[in-house]
Amino acid sequence: MDTRNRILMAVAALMLIGVYFTPIWSISMEAPQYPEGIGMNISIDNIEGKNENDLQNINGLNHYIGMKEINPDSIPELKVMPYIFGFLILSGLVIAGIGKPKWILFWLGLFVLFAIAGLVDFYLWGYDYGHNLNPDAPIKVPGMTYQPPLIGSKQLLNINATSLPHIGFYISLLSMSIAGTVWWRSKKD
Repeated sequence: MDTRNRILMAVAALMLIGVYFTPIWSISMEAPQYPEGIGMNISIDNIEGKNENDLQNINGLNHYIGMKEINPDSIPELKVMPYIFGFLILSGLVIAGIGKPKWILFWLGLFVLFAIAGLVDFYLWGYDYGHNLNPDAPIKVPGMTYQPPLIGSKQLLNINATSLPHIGFYISLLSMSIAGTVWWRSKKD
């Protein structure tokens, strides 16, 4: 691998540092009782409201329909993800130093597996929150579940929930694209 490709691989790894400072995913909700909307941003180590009281308001709404409280401290994935990204950054830098294209492919494969596992885990988390409702909830609608969409919008009673990737997701995608380009160009050498 030539020097330019090594530098690009290092850039691909280092840009993942941005994921520590930006949300990866975002869920927004619009409802008549919240005309300005409420929402939450999901980062690699936290879930917080888009605005000051949003998470508290979401948990209040969830209580009425029997959903569990969203408490970032009770979500183990938020404790593990910073280490996964740290591993990707460090291993990407080592691969840039080694300069072997086959290791870039291995790195990309791991990255894709982590991303798929993360999306599956996020879907299962949403499923659990939306389906395993407290039977003693103040509001019960027979047959109704409240799972937010993995991606896109969904009407949940009078709330329109929209779930979309955020800046951290796009940083990760760009990192993978740069590494993939480096691998493609390096395998010709």
